[in-house]
Amino acid sequence: MADTTASSPAANCVEKLKSYVKTQKGVILAAEILISFIIIICYAASMYGGYSAVAICEMIFAMVFFGIFMMEMDKQILVVNWVWSDLFRAGIGAVLYIITSLICVIGGSGDGARIAGGVFGLIAGILFAYDTYTIFLQVKGTMQHTAASTDERV
Repeated sequence: MADTTASSPAANCVEKLKSYVKTQKGVILAAEILISFIIIICYAASMYGGYSAVAICEMIFAMVFFGIFMMEMDKQILVVNWVWSDLFRAGIGAVLYIITSLICVIGGSGDGARIAGGVFGLIAGILFAYDTYTIFLQVKGTMQHTAASTDERV
């Protein structure tokens, strides 16, 4: 019989997933993935599917960062500054979502799916901007301010 006391790697991954989704960052990243998926569906149903590229890229980036932060690989891979990378990802995502969504909402007359994708894109832009703000507060809190030298012998 198999030993039931030993935990499998899959069970460990599921436990990390459950615990990470309960954190603020986990909720934000999960919401970014979900709303990006909804936007992809809306743009796929519209007559102009070219706007889905932003949603696809941002969903993949959010999934990658979700996996890295969930598995705590950001503490193991120290070559990349993950906080700054996440800040740039969220900031660029917010700007791109707002720009493409405004284009879709303004020019989407007669295409309801495109307008719906634009509205969800505006919501995603706000969500990504909030993520950028929370990451900025985290960066601001970790930066150490040093005073200028007051040595008169210079």
